[in-house]
Amino acid sequence: MPAKIAFLGAGRMASAILDGLLATRAAAPADIALLGGSGASAATLAARSGARLAADLPDLLREADLVVVAFKPQHLAGADPRLAELTRGKLVLSVLAAKTLARLSKTFPHARNLVRTMPNTPAAIGAGVTGWAALRELSPADRDAVVGLLRAMGREIELPEDQIDALMAVSGCGPAFVFEFTAALREAGVACGLARETADLLARETVIGAAKLMAATGTEPEELRNQVTSPKGTTYAGLQVLAARDFRGLLRDTALASKARSAELSAQE
Repeated sequence: MPAKIAFLGAGRMASAILDGLLATRAAAPADIALLGGSGASAATLAARSGARLAADLPDLLREADLVVVAFKPQHLAGADPRLAELTRGKLVLSVLAAKTLARLSKTFPHARNLVRTMPNTPAAIGAGVTGWAALRELSPADRDAVVGLLRAMGREIELPEDQIDALMAVSGCGPAFVFEFTAALREAGVACGLARETADLLARETVIGAAKLMAATGTEPEELRNQVTSPKGTTYAGLQVLAARDFRGLLRDTALASKARSAELSAQE
């Protein structure tokens, strides 16, 4: 990892990355500085983590080699113009949703390279998956830095930037779809006669257990489905309803809607 890392923004994603770096010992608190907005989040994060709370932008970026841009995406348009010069020669990594490399280049024109990333919310517990794309080919050292930082939040995958919107629809928005499925399974349990608390426990643990089984075995989801489906049995009866209602088609359309909206937002300044 680079000797010095600066976090521009101190919200949930910055906190997730910083916590991951410290938990995996990929960086030490003394090598991390951060600066937030007008709220108390930066001071709180600095006090909790041991990272240095910078006094201002020049102080934050003076010694930094890797700059993590983690403020709210809508704030990019009004970003301090001094960032152009203060990030000269530095590696800049953005976690700003829907902000393209071309757009980022306007704010950070002199960075030695720019990396656009799309983490997801499980990154907060080190179980995320982050897609990323770089403006130019990364040097071996910079690639190691990017991969090391992103793996502190879970898994990472490099892909062409024109696939970021599709990735957003699957892994970026996907946790919300899983949460909605879990809530629906809970309500289905209530409809079947279970107490809500019992249905909630069963739905949560079933989703967690099924996900762990997929991760542990690496088996195709369809094969795992088949293993629990007896001909004309109870699971079969339920799956027939999902097929009749075109469950896969519904999810496909859901993801396509999310992808389209991501593309719309990416086209905005």
